[in-house]
Amino acid sequence: MDNELKDFVKGLPKAELHLHLEGSLEPELMFALAQRNAVAIPYETVDAVRAAYDFSNLQDFLDIYYAGADVLRHERDFYDLTMAYLKRMAQENVRHVEVFFDPQTHTDRGIAFEAVADGILAALDDGERDFGITSGLILCFLRHLSEEAAFDVLAMADPYLDRISGVGLDSSELGHPPSKFARIFKEAGARAEARCPCGGRRPCTLYP
Repeated sequence: MDNELKDFVKGLPKAELHLHLEGSLEPELMFALAQRNAVAIPYETVDAVRAAYDFSNLQDFLDIYYAGADVLRHERDFYDLTMAYLKRMAQENVRHVEVFFDPQTHTDRGIAFEAVADGILAALDDGERDFGITSGLILCFLRHLSEEAAFDVLAMADPYLDRISGVGLDSSELGHPPSKFARIFKEAGARAEARCPCGGRRPCTLYP
């Protein structure tokens, strides 16, 4: 692609509709957060992290993903993660994003759901104010965990349902079909319809 075409594409307004926030953690920020929070990570240099991203299968990626997620400990960390992503999107003239987040990755480590959600939502609000990027936030349930655990995290999310656009699944797929979570999708939709008034710029109904 020549430079003229690259510049043309870069200047086009865009939407990013499938992005896992924790997976957007750049090596430099991973190291900065590890230092700030005194968290040991299994990589000695930024280049070692970049090399690890030369993975060949989903599980190899998930191993890196969870190692990186461990540096996220406080509301400020989730804000910084989300804002760093939005700054990169602004440089690419992205005007709307729909991002996934994995609260169970953090609540299972003792991180409060509120710290995760409040940090992300504050950054999304600031991103709209500063860059004009609108957003939707999608809560994911981890496939390798139980249906009961999914119901637990949905209960934690209840006060935030007016800010959550949808629910989804991620993590290990093998042996964990979507049908395992059919009841949680139904319950999430029912709660959203009962709690979220239609109208305005944010969706009112959760969708799987």
